[in-house]
Amino acid sequence: MKMTAEEKALILDFMPTGKPSASKTEAIAQAVGKDFFTLLEIVPKSGIKLAVGEEVYVGKDERPKIELVKGRISYKDLTSNSLSELEDVITKIVSEQKEKYLAFFNTSRAISLRRHQLELLPGMGKKHMLAILDEREKKPFASLEEVVLRVKGTPEPVKSIVKRIIEELEEPEDKHYLFVRPPAEPRPMQYSHGPRRF
Repeated sequence: MKMTAEEKALILDFMPTGKPSASKTEAIAQAVGKDFFTLLEIVPKSGIKLAVGEEVYVGKDERPKIELVKGRISYKDLTSNSLSELEDVITKIVSEQKEKYLAFFNTSRAISLRRHQLELLPGMGKKHMLAILDEREKKPFASLEEVVLRVKGTPEPVKSIVKRIIEELEEPEDKHYLFVRPPAEPRPMQYSHGPRRF
């Protein structure tokens, strides 16, 4: 899955006077990207109030409500308000894009000789995984609801996907990212006069 920049994000927390620990009082918000669940800190335009769950444009063009995308933050930087809203907001994002996540059930593949991408979903065992592969070979699933109808005992797809997304956000050292943008690679140090020799 090719990762490009987030275009839209949903608000997790809005702090009109900034974080309590910040030295200057500027309004700030925490948000989660709609495509790759990138956690972001953003500064709204002057006088703009943002609501939890509100969708805002954070892309490269003119942003109606956002002055500045300060950058990516990690799960541990989230405020307690953001943490309490995270599951509901991610559920909303997944529920509104069911086609995208249905494709995962129809096209997911093995990641090693012993493990399949489907097995990375919480609650999904080898038995369910094999049954899903068997069923989709007969006929691709037409909806997420159909997965549960055709494969008895399968965990509810939206809930499983949401749990997996939160796990990927919580554990940045996870090697397998199914839905979340992986953490940025540390940049090599730049030297003004070529690499230093030791």
